Amino acid sequence: MNMTRTIGRMAVTLATAGLMAAAMAETTVAYITNGNTNEGWTLINGGAKKAGEKEGIKFIQLAAEQGELSKQLAIVEDMITRKVDAIAIAPVDSAGIAPAINKALAAGIKVVAVDTGISGADITSYVATDNIKAAMVQGEWVASQVKDGDTVIYVTGDQGQSTGQERRKGFLDGLNAKRKNVKVVEVPTRWDQTQAQNGVETALRANPGAKVIACAWDGGALGAKAAMLSSGKRKGSIKIAGFDGSPGGLDMMKQGWQQANAAQMLARIGQIGVETAIAAAQGKKVDARIDTGSFLVLPSNVDQFAKDSGVAQFMRVK
Repeated sequence: MNMTRTIGRMAVTLATAGLMAAAMAETTVAYITNGNTNEGWTLINGGAKKAGEKEGIKFIQLAAEQGELSKQLAIVEDMITRKVDAIAIAPVDSAGIAPAINKALAAGIKVVAVDTGISGADITSYVATDNIKAAMVQGEWVASQVKDGDTVIYVTGDQGQSTGQERRKGFLDGLNAKRKNVKVVEVPTRWDQTQAQNGVETALRANPGAKVIACAWDGGALGAKAAMLSSGKRKGSIKIAGFDGSPGGLDMMKQGWQQANAAQMLARIGQIGVETAIAAAQGKKVDARIDTGSFLVLPSNVDQFAKDSGVAQFMRVK
């Protein structure tokens, strides 16, 4: 046996293994959230952080302060400068973020949209609830609770984001498919609970006989509850349909304030979003669209859903 040749081969093998390990250690993934601090986003961000704890991954988690597009654009630019391998991002503005995202893609950085889509950029993957599908179920449930001629109040999300647009479309499509002759009074918000409360109070003054208040997110449902209280309405006198499956939303249901919820798998959105970014950064094939699932929560199944989804640990009402 040629000992010199054997040792040489061993050295090459060890060097190759070392390079592979170094490449793995150098895989850097940035998760850029949108600055929202409600319970739903706490769960999404928690799932993202869990995925980022994977061995051999350098994980950077940042947020756009106060949900400002300019701040998020600056963060993306910084990640391009730092030459990260992938970006998982929950955009503040679906179209406004596109120029920076296209620049990142041109630099060879993989980009995964988390929860909210991106318009005007050919991103690597979009990981989120199928908002139209989930909101259609919400709209169909509302249709089952009203009659022709009844009034429904709908609290929108930010219409500058694909999430808000899709939930509004899905809700209206689901409602109209089952009950066409219903008056829908829209309360526009930018995912702001105070806007929801003030808007619902105004809508209730003009439409005191409203039967249902449907909301594009659970913060809106909490605002609707506050509006009902300030208007002297008892729980259950107007039904509330939420969207998210957040701890606060499910607490409302346990208390009798909310009667239905189009629930997302919140922690799963963040976790799969970052896992997809990691896989893409490592050269693995990923799907262009990943639906993380949804579920219609009712008082009859709220306890089981809370347990199965992991939300129960954050709820105040047991």
